[in-house]
Amino acid sequence: RHNIENFIGTVKVPVGLAGPLRINGLFARGDFYVPLATTEAALVASYSRGSQLITSAGGCTAVLLNEGVQRAPVFAFATLAEAGQFVLWATTNLEEFQRAAEATTRHGKLRDMRVTVEGNHVYLTFEYITGDASGQNMVTIATEAVCDYIEKNSPIRPRYHFLEANLSGDKKASAQSFLLVRGKKVSAEVVIARELVQERLHTTPERMVDYWRASAMGGVLSGTLGLHGHYANGLAALYLACGQDVACVAESAVGVTRFELNEQGALYASVTLPNVMVGSVGGGTGLPSQRACLEVLGLAGPGKAQALGEVCAGLCLAGELSIIGALCSGDFSRAHRKLARGRERSKEQG
Repeated sequence: RHNIENFIGTVKVPVGLAGPLRINGLFARGDFYVPLATTEAALVASYSRGSQLITSAGGCTAVLLNEGVQRAPVFAFATLAEAGQFVLWATTNLEEFQRAAEATTRHGKLRDMRVTVEGNHVYLTFEYITGDASGQNMVTIATEAVCDYIEKNSPIRPRYHFLEANLSGDKKASAQSFLLVRGKKVSAEVVIARELVQERLHTTPERMVDYWRASAMGGVLSGTLGLHGHYANGLAALYLACGQDVACVAESAVGVTRFELNEQGALYASVTLPNVMVGSVGGGTGLPSQRACLEVLGLAGPGKAQALGEVCAGLCLAGELSIIGALCSGDFSRAHRKLARGRERSKEQG
């Protein structure tokens, strides 16, 4: 009853395991088998191939760089002068805002406030630490308490306000992604020896760097936010399997992949994602199937959310290595013909 309204049933989506994926992180350490829920043939096979490649190379380094979740209410005033006076008052009352917000939650902490003035409108972006929860509901309730405090105590009364004014980046890709953080900012890297690239991906480090360079220009020409092959594939499948808010793939699947040759002629590969929205408690993580998937990862319950963020980075790195390897070797189309369309042909022949 805490997950859905007007309930009529459930939808079954196949779940496969990708791995083992070895991660040498600050919080995630060891070999992980990652549950992925998808109806897209070849997806689990591709992420599994990338994961096994990383593991054979000794694992990837993964680091949680920052974390925070925002809500951004707007307050409207009669004039720009009133807006300026309100800003002066608000910036001296952060401690009161923190008390109001933190009275609504046992786990959330109001860490920071940023101010944006547009004419007679003032946007206050409140940034929270949300513990092991993804935190959207937590920060919404906490920010409402702050807005109530402002309405009651501000010497400059706003004409009206809205709890969220589209400045937080919630469920959308935005240009502020690389300057700030939403959820968890994570990065992962690995060095793949030339022999492993040739053996597992059937191509060379040089050709993969050539592809990365060409795709970087393609991203510039098309105006994409970030530069990567397909973060959304792995994140959506993991989010669905593990009870995350799947709509948050909109901001989570923003980031940068980078390939280069090192001095030994091996392939250096890295990914950085500034907006990974995941939690190990709350929301859909308590549903039986989703909790079971988190338990397969060993990341169910309190104290596991930061590790889950690092696993997401490692998974995206695995996916980038595999898909770019397939595009370089010519296996990309062949894999989809074999794994997706092969079944259709067998049925037709039968």
